[in-house]
Amino acid sequence: MGLFNSEKIILGYDLGNEFCQISYALANDGEVETLSQTAGEQNYNIPAVLCKRPGMNQWFYGKDALRYAEENGGILVNDLLGQALDGEPVIIEGESFDPVALLALFFKRSLGLLSQVSSSERIWALMITCEMVDDRVLEVLKQMVAAVHIRTDKVAFQSHTESYYSYMLRQPEQLWRNRSLLFDYRGSCMRIYRMECNRRTRPTVVFIREEAHPFYAAGPLAQGQGAGDELDKAFLQIAEGACEDRPESVYLIGDGFQQEWMKESLRLLCHGRRVFQGNNLFSKGACCGMQERLHPGETGKAHVFLGQDKLKANIGMQLMRQGEESYCALLDAGVNWYEADHTVEFYIRDGNEITLRVTPLTGKAPKETKIILEDFPANIARLRARFFLEAENLLSVEVQDLGFGDIRPSSRRVWQEKIELY
Repeated sequence: MGLFNSEKIILGYDLGNEFCQISYALANDGEVETLSQTAGEQNYNIPAVLCKRPGMNQWFYGKDALRYAEENGGILVNDLLGQALDGEPVIIEGESFDPVALLALFFKRSLGLLSQVSSSERIWALMITCEMVDDRVLEVLKQMVAAVHIRTDKVAFQSHTESYYSYMLRQPEQLWRNRSLLFDYRGSCMRIYRMECNRRTRPTVVFIREEAHPFYAAGPLAQGQGAGDELDKAFLQIAEGACEDRPESVYLIGDGFQQEWMKESLRLLCHGRRVFQGNNLFSKGACCGMQERLHPGETGKAHVFLGQDKLKANIGMQLMRQGEESYCALLDAGVNWYEADHTVEFYIRDGNEITLRVTPLTGKAPKETKIILEDFPANIARLRARFFLEAENLLSVEVQDLGFGDIRPSSRRVWQEKIELY
């Protein structure tokens, strides 16, 4: 049986177009580890492919899928995430398949690797990370998870950028106190993540800037000595520019860094800073991100990450409580915009306006925004207001008239407003 079969576990699942990775930890905030396809090896990449046995409803996944396709002429289905996002049916042997169902099948089969340490029934919480998260990605991922019937409601989603932040949050602070740098080299792209901390704010605001450089296709160029020198020289030029801000640490991930071609570039990176090389940072970061949600640490409480997917302002309103005016927090900066949703009930008297206070954490000045309840039916009523985001910068407000007890029934009127935040 598993290594800790009676323990509940937290999963971090990195899902990409070419491969996935699965990291895990004990639910009581244990050390994060990554599942390997081969026991005793750091073989973390699970090829994100399926293979159908011709003429039969038998499917293989991952390395078995690649092997069966090569040795037995199986029908290979790759780019599972991309096809699910496109939404077009996948035609195999004249039969139409739902691309999201195929992605869910791969997801379910890949979770079978948990048998090394536990079982899918022991999953207590799950964080899925992808290169980017938008409305369409969220829709597909939620459908994928629902199709597998995981026995937990603790499921969340975050981008690779936030997974990098989540990973760093669990590392010694001297490695990222001001800046840290991540190079992700796979395929023909060098992606750079620059993490910076603004310690003049409370809490400390953390930003991550991203950029991508077309680069030599990972693998073939580094085979020969001369080619490796050329690759080293090209990376040195990128690294020099990226290190101008003097990061405390550098992380190198991706298959492109696995061959031994770095000489001058590595010497530059190691000068005055710590350098780490690996291949499973994003899946570990996803697991760390869920750990932080479930068991917030002091470091996490003292920092707020304002990435591309984040609400970058505190949103609230002034209310009277027991005769005294007080601030009512509605939405907090740092939450993923697609998870920002809050409902509150309150009374309004002598007017038809609701005033919201928007306080950005990006250095911009706070502002007040008024919501006018046109044709408000009375001078006093109980209202229910829901606040949620439709995009990173677009707040949607729905206000419902609940009436005033036995004195006045609800008019069933609903006012809707959209507010551009920044």
